[in-house]
Amino acid sequence: MTEDAGELTLHLERVLPAPRSLVFRAHTDPGELAKWWGPKGFTAPSVQLDLCVGGSYRIAMQPPGGDLFCLSGQFREVDPPSRLAYTFRWEEPDPDDRETVVTISLRDLGESTELIVDQGVFATEGRRALHEQGWTEALDRLQELISSRESLGHD
Repeated sequence: MTEDAGELTLHLERVLPAPRSLVFRAHTDPGELAKWWGPKGFTAPSVQLDLCVGGSYRIAMQPPGGDLFCLSGQFREVDPPSRLAYTFRWEEPDPDDRETVVTISLRDLGESTELIVDQGVFATEGRRALHEQGWTEALDRLQELISSRESLGHD
């Protein structure tokens, strides 16, 4: 197994039709995050966030027809509404899993927002590909959620 930080990272970009503050909220409000987190068909029955540097989070994921599993980590950077970084680890990880770091960067484009997801470093290409598919499907769900209503709601 080779470990090359340049190869085993994930980088995704998406432009979402919503202001940056709403896209940030979709990533940091447990109720909003639960509406789109995970691949197509998955639900997130429990989302716990302590949104501060050093704070922890835990998300329970329910795949269709499978057993509930969880991921957790700690926030490394919380800079509303432009940046969020956190560690990502599966509870009861696959032997090829290791803790990774996810960075969410949001760039204001006026009425829309450029969303950039970076994650790594993965132990194997298979695990990187799995996360790429999961993030792609989750971001599709987020885009559908945002597109289906005027806003993500206001307090």
